[in-house]
Amino acid sequence: MSITLTQAAAQRVSAHLATRGQGIGLRVTVKNSGCSGYAYQLDYATEINDIDQVFESHGVKVVVQQDHLELLRGMELDYVEDGLSSAFHFNNPNVTEQCGCGESFTVK
Repeated sequence: MSITLTQAAAQRVSAHLATRGQGIGLRVTVKNSGCSGYAYQLDYATEINDIDQVFESHGVKVVVQQDHLELLRGMELDYVEDGLSSAFHFNNPNVTEQCGCGESFTVK
């Protein structure tokens, strides 16, 4: 299973990459954090390493370290605008619990 972006998320990442003027895609990582165990991190991918897995969704590369795939497999990243706020939303089928603030998560 791959990691995918919705059309809205892909458009947002593409726009940021174009404005930034460099980068080959979006890097998604997971770190130990928060009250539930893990937290997502998004960054620009500037290179692809030997330990990376690359997926493509709506023309945007999504780069993930292979050792993070168990936590992210099958995840869809969405971008939602609601009034004056906007944010990326992580739709991860592996998540079993989230903390109250939504910053961290637990997996099976």
